[in-house]
Amino acid sequence: MTIDFTMSAAQKAVQVKARKFAESVLAPLLADAEQELDLIVALAKRKPAYIEAYRLGIATAMLPAAYGGGGLSCLDFTIATEEISAVDPGFACTVLCNGLGLMPVIWYGTETQKRRFVGAATSDPNKQYLAAWTAAEPPGATKAGAHFDNPLSAAGIGLSATLRGDHYILKGRKKWSSAAGWDGMGADSQTVIVRTGSESGATRGLSAIVVERGTPGVKCSFADHEARRTTSNAIIEFDNAVVPVENLLPGTESNGDRVVNRNFACFGPVAAIAAAGVARAAYEVALRFAKRHTGHSLPLISRFDNVGYVLGEVATKIESARYFAWRAADYLDKHDHHGEIFGAMCKINVTETMFDCVFKCMQIVGVHSSDSEFSFNRHLHDAALLPIYDGGNMALQRRRVKGVLAHERFNPRAAMDDEPIYFQKHAEAAGLTAEMNMSGTQATS
Repeated sequence: MTIDFTMSAAQKAVQVKARKFAESVLAPLLADAEQELDLIVALAKRKPAYIEAYRLGIATAMLPAAYGGGGLSCLDFTIATEEISAVDPGFACTVLCNGLGLMPVIWYGTETQKRRFVGAATSDPNKQYLAAWTAAEPPGATKAGAHFDNPLSAAGIGLSATLRGDHYILKGRKKWSSAAGWDGMGADSQTVIVRTGSESGATRGLSAIVVERGTPGVKCSFADHEARRTTSNAIIEFDNAVVPVENLLPGTESNGDRVVNRNFACFGPVAAIAAAGVARAAYEVALRFAKRHTGHSLPLISRFDNVGYVLGEVATKIESARYFAWRAADYLDKHDHHGEIFGAMCKINVTETMFDCVFKCMQIVGVHSSDSEFSFNRHLHDAALLPIYDGGNMALQRRRVKGVLAHERFNPRAAMDDEPIYFQKHAEAAGLTAEMNMSGTQATS
């Protein structure tokens, strides 16, 4: 008996559909969109591609079929994401964020909430529905500014949700919300990580609530210096925004930190395969260049040993990255989208390796890589951002891995043996148990 790495007929069909869409529908829009300096205008120029992606079922592919989605597994969605990311990872991120914004509803919402929020996303008559994931906060937003699982009581999530009657009053500020709508006025819905408990700081008292477009007191804006120009990462102001109590996802109450970890872990293989798609595009450019260009009357550069060695190394790393992403996605499918350590390891390893691959491809093309016709300005830019997107590798992702590994009952062979590895609260910020007060001295409690 063998371990079969061959795609099924259904998975091959998913790949072909995504590739055809990316190359024939999405690619022709890129040149015009990328020249646009206004972020929302640039996003709107990709809107026709999104409408077609929605019509084809790509935009809602990761959502369960029971609620109108495509019902793709994490593995199937990973296969499709590579094809789209090889053309435009920014657009792939827009599609991915429908999952980031709505899968918490699937995992932790009531049946009524699933049919209400996910059903709305999959039945939009205009085929333009955008969901958003709104978790991170800018430094100094409402607290000291740090990652949500920072152990300091003065740090972490500061956006408050205060219960008043049958509504929550949201006050605070978020940054890097994954979508702001086609007009910059807000996504159709966004899952927001808030502090509902009276506890202050760290991961205590966090919950997730769905905020719908048009909610009074919610305002979107954009940073002029935003590096990624192909997605509408937004700054969201919540100025006493009134959100119905029934929008709180009950399974997340005082458990919002677990939602963040599960969400970023589940989509770790997707971010990884997006990096592989970017590296694949760069590799194909470098390979064509090597087979068509000479070095000042010398033979084709593809005949030189070093060029061949580098291209061979890049091709090998892309293949191994693809299989790692497939394996991690398959593991998540088998364990109810849990496997936080595996998703994190995959994203860390693949996104950082693929950045190196893109840079090596630039070395093959040499000084010509600065020419826009080879698109290396875009490939390198995207490859550099992916390690710090979807939970930064040097912070959230590595802390998650470290926290799981540090537990005395961790089984180092669990992934190999296909056993579940669940992320528990004790794994958050493992080893950082000393709380510090604002003056920097250790607390005595």
